[in-house]
Amino acid sequence: VLRHEEFEEGCKASCNGPYDGKWSKTMVGYGPEDNHFVAELTYNYGIGEYRLGNDFLGITLVSSQAVSNARKLGWPLKEVTSGVFEAEAPGGYKFYLEDKEQLKQDPVWKVTLGVSNLQKSVSYWSGLLGMKIYEKDEEKQRALLGYADNQCKLELKAVGGAVDHGTAFGRIAFSCAKDELPGIEALMKKEKQKILTPLVSLDTPGKATVQVVILADPDGHEICFVGDEAFRELSKVDPDGDKLLDDAMAADNSDKWFAERNMKKVSA
Repeated sequence: VLRHEEFEEGCKASCNGPYDGKWSKTMVGYGPEDNHFVAELTYNYGIGEYRLGNDFLGITLVSSQAVSNARKLGWPLKEVTSGVFEAEAPGGYKFYLEDKEQLKQDPVWKVTLGVSNLQKSVSYWSGLLGMKIYEKDEEKQRALLGYADNQCKLELKAVGGAVDHGTAFGRIAFSCAKDELPGIEALMKKEKQKILTPLVSLDTPGKATVQVVILADPDGHEICFVGDEAFRELSKVDPDGDKLLDDAMAADNSDKWFAERNMKKVSA
C-alpha cells in the first residue's frame, strides 16, 4: 500500500466512475509511483458489485514469488500457456502470473486492454499519443506499446466486436510535464478526438492539487494525463498508508449494516 485517501463526494473528473457519493482510493504497487506501475483501487461506499465488460483484460506480472504465494494460500491458478498462470481477483479481474524470477525494475510487465479495431487503436496510441510499438501481431490481433523500455507496457488486443465497459469504469494514467497538458488538449481538439475532461485542477484534502486532461480513445478507454510536478508531491509514499486503509476498512460497517436489515448493497 503506497497511500490511501478518503473523499466525501464524487470526483469532478469522475475518478471514481459516474458515482457521486463517498468513496476512497488506495494506490498499490511494488514501489514508489514516480518509477513504478501502480494500481488505483477505488471503492464506492454502498456499491455492492459491478458488472464487468471486456474492456480490461488483465495485468501480467513476472514473479515466481506471486505464483508461490498463490499456491501457498490455495488461490486457484490456471496454467494458460507454459509457465503463465491465470488468477482471478475478487470482483473478477484477471491477473497473469509468469513463473520467472521477479523483474528488478518492476514486476508489472503489461496491462491488456480490449479493442474493436487493432489498426485504429494502434494509430491512436502510437500516432497521436506517441507510444512506441514494441510488437505487432496481425494474426493474433494484438500489439504491445510503451513509452520507455523500462516501463510497464500497454497491450491492445482485438476482442472481435464492440468493447463493453461494464459499470466499473477504470482508466489508464500517465504523468508528464505540466507544460505539455495544454498541447495534448489542443492536439486532440485539432484531430477532433474525444476530450472527456478539459484541463482541470483536482484537489486531494491535505495534499497537492494536480492538473489533468482526460481523453477517450476510439473504444472509449479513458486516458488521464497528469502534471508531473504536483503529482510527484501528491504521490509520495505515505508511511501511514497501511494504517489509514485498515482504519477505513474497520470503520466501514456497510456490509454488516445491510446484512442486519436483510438488504443487499446496490449493484452498479
